[in-house]
Amino acid sequence: MTQQPEPSTSAAATAPGSIEVRHLSFAYPGLDGRPIPGIPPLLKNLSFSLAPGTTCLLLGANGAGKTTFLKILAGKHMVSEESVRVLGRPPFHDTALTVCGDLSYIGGNWQRDIAFAGTSVPLTGDFPASYMIDSIPGVDPERKARLIKARRDVLDIDPTWRMHTVSEGQRRRVQICVGLLKPFKVLLLDEITVDLDVLGRADLMRFLKEECESRGATIIYATHIFDGLEFWPSHIAYLANGQLRLLPARDVPELAQGRLLSLVHRMLLEDRNAQLKARGPRPVEWDPTREGEVGNFSYAFNNGWVPGTLSSSLSSNAVMRG
Repeated sequence: MTQQPEPSTSAAATAPGSIEVRHLSFAYPGLDGRPIPGIPPLLKNLSFSLAPGTTCLLLGANGAGKTTFLKILAGKHMVSEESVRVLGRPPFHDTALTVCGDLSYIGGNWQRDIAFAGTSVPLTGDFPASYMIDSIPGVDPERKARLIKARRDVLDIDPTWRMHTVSEGQRRRVQICVGLLKPFKVLLLDEITVDLDVLGRADLMRFLKEECESRGATIIYATHIFDGLEFWPSHIAYLANGQLRLLPARDVPELAQGRLLSLVHRMLLEDRNAQLKARGPRPVEWDPTREGEVGNFSYAFNNGWVPGTLSSSLSSNAVMRG
């Protein structure tokens, strides 16, 4: 389903689409690098376009493919150059998109791999938050000050915080700050407000809304926390069964009525009921006659991948540059 949303600023009216997806299909490969027989693609023939100035809220059930979809747009999974274009360029093949900061991705936990220690190790150390924030070159001092200042600005960060003693919420604030220091043109956010309190989340979403309205930036934000978000999106995207539905906010009456949570609940319930009708209930007990059998499920996840080894949850391109 292809839809061309209206931009939220007049300056964006004549600009090309920030994100263009054409007939995108994606499946995680097996050991031989090819799709696994019997397992359908996670994404199936997606086509849509987002104009500059769009604030898009990405919805879907656990396992629907939201994170995979955002990582494809961020250039973290290889797809054909023609199927995904960000700012007119293929994000996986044109790494300058992320190096310059025009395309930024923030998601997952702030983690890294350490030899002989393990994977998904929290990014900590006995150094101040300012050490990480100041390591990003070419930052506008006024923008940095606005991001780290107290509430009613954005993130309320104390530059003297020691990164090995901060809470998860404080660590998340530093992660978001690092990812937003450079003025982005396209920003992809994956569950980045889970550790923020209500005030911190509201201030951040207000800042992001202003970025789109004043600079024509484009944001896709995937989340399961919906309180206070009715004002934020210009578009709603719902991902289910490998397909994406894109709706302008004006066509979603629940937003104007302040019932975003009710909308999401209804969509998820309809999706779950349709899946149950199509496949039936899942088995509760393991069949002992199949013990030792290696089927498609085992094969799909026996490909050497473990969390963190492919930078699956590295916070942002800004951190990668640092």
